[in-house]
Amino acid sequence: MLQGKTALVTGSTSGIGLGIAKALAQQGANIVLNGFGDHAGPEAEIAALGAKVAYHGADMSQPAEIEAMVKFAQDTFGSVDILVNNAGIQHVARVENFPVERWDAIIAINLSSAFHASRAVLPAMQKANWGRIINVASVHGLVGSAEKSAYVAAKHGIVGLTKVTALENATSGVTCNAICPGWVLTPLVQKQVDAKAAALNLSNADATKLLLGEKEPSLQFTTPEELGELAVFFCSAAGNNIRGVAWNMDGGWAAQ
Repeated sequence: MLQGKTALVTGSTSGIGLGIAKALAQQGANIVLNGFGDHAGPEAEIAALGAKVAYHGADMSQPAEIEAMVKFAQDTFGSVDILVNNAGIQHVARVENFPVERWDAIIAINLSSAFHASRAVLPAMQKANWGRIINVASVHGLVGSAEKSAYVAAKHGIVGLTKVTALENATSGVTCNAICPGWVLTPLVQKQVDAKAAALNLSNADATKLLLGEKEPSLQFTTPEELGELAVFFCSAAGNNIRGVAWNMDGGWAAQ
């Protein structure tokens, strides 16, 4: 379905980003990975799916590096047809105790990076009259949770940016939409489950239910694979007139 298209996925060396990159690769897209840590393993996983793959280590808090990454992708594969803005970090503290530098970093990486990447890819997408910008927001783009001020502010901002980008390109073949996951079982979340299990002397299964039960009625994690399938759907012909939505995959979290 996506043969000849190129997808740039930020924050894609693990977790949600890697899940989305793999789903797009399975549809024939060339993939540009980005992220910290090991990238040889993820590159091998993408290549094993038969897709062409490249990696760029741009620091998503640095606009010049984001521009360089987009140029690298365009030079390597000829275009960026699909941009998935996924890079994100988290810090938890009450507003009055929130470290200023953590606030600045979360806004830079979780919100501003999506703006910088989008502005860099849009002119070529507009010229080609086809493009997909998929912003990975969060259920926290729709509702709040205590002690997550920067993350919730950034994700609400992502939903707003998604709507504006969609409206500005509404008469073209360029769409922009947001995916809003609830709890996703990534290595980061597994650590939280393990910590809860250890602290409360619970089994992993009981700790999982406790974590999910606070917010997610389905009592089950969304998977990176499911998020990847939604991204593929947005890129399909069925997604041609889906514009500016914040699509929650949250097990009923925001329905409460």
